[in-house]
Amino acid sequence: MLKRLIAAACAVLTIGAAATAQGADLSGAGATFPAPVYAKWAEAYRAQTHTGLNYQAIGSGGGIKQIKAKTVDFGASDKPLKPEDLSAAGLFQFPTVVGGVVPVMNLPGVRPGQIKLTGSVLADIYLGAITKWNDPRIKALNGAVPLPNLPITVVHRSDGSGTSFLFTTYLSMKNPTWASKVGGSDSVQWPTGLGGKGNDGVAAFVRQTIGSIGYVEYAYAKQNHMTYALMQTKQGTFVPPDANNFAAAASHGDWSKAPGFYLLLLDQPGAASWPITGATFILVYKQQANAETGAEVLKFFDWAYKNGDPAAAALDYVSLPAPVKAQVRKAWIANVKGPNGQPVYVSR
Repeated sequence: MLKRLIAAACAVLTIGAAATAQGADLSGAGATFPAPVYAKWAEAYRAQTHTGLNYQAIGSGGGIKQIKAKTVDFGASDKPLKPEDLSAAGLFQFPTVVGGVVPVMNLPGVRPGQIKLTGSVLADIYLGAITKWNDPRIKALNGAVPLPNLPITVVHRSDGSGTSFLFTTYLSMKNPTWASKVGGSDSVQWPTGLGGKGNDGVAAFVRQTIGSIGYVEYAYAKQNHMTYALMQTKQGTFVPPDANNFAAAASHGDWSKAPGFYLLLLDQPGAASWPITGATFILVYKQQANAETGAEVLKFFDWAYKNGDPAAAALDYVSLPAPVKAQVRKAWIANVKGPNGQPVYVSR
């Protein structure tokens, strides 16, 4: 089932294209990071409400462009927009779920979780400063692991990507050379490597290329049975990517002190915190041209907050705590309004 969901979500997710009279289709576009869980939510939501969802998983950059162009009802991005950028565009953002970005590799004879990496070494690989898997800097972290004498093929995103934003921002935090030469953004000038479109494109390149390394949202790594690395936490421990460790990182985030819900969960403290953890966000206009459409978008995500946690957990996403969901609902009322100036969301 997950394989079918990911395959569908990474092209164009269409749930209920022929909606019945009881509901009209909603349209959204953006991040591939949350596409599997949005697909699962949409399937269940249509069964209950007869309202369909057409979601284009085109990358966070594309989602931001489409919502700004007003060609979709909502945009989706793993890169949160800063409060000043939201204000300039007339947009409001809110988080939906939390997940993890995972380094994945194609190394014969190496098992998932057998290789350890630090943020600094990972950055040097992506800088092209480390070019072989048996480089002394990788060997120093991995003891007796049989590292092959293979050249490293770097794989990165070719599209504007919130996953890339999280990954490159983390590398900037851990490696001064990366910070000065490349930086953290949804679209960067990659020093080396091959580009794949979407999380699925990166996963496909890594599966096909012996000696390669890439980065994907965890659901894609899990579904494709990919070899992943253990990453060093801020505290110095090495941990695997899983929902518990994403939750450990998320537990240190304080949404109540995040203006415009702008919050990064990278390199959080704690011995279990996965260091490349991030929330994913929805973008809507504060001033809705059509109050009914705006209400339907928020009804969908309100339903997901109430009913979508099991589906999120099954895909190894972390649901938002109940107090954060309550905070978001209050923010909907205060910020998202129809042409008459009244809130489009009504608490149920």
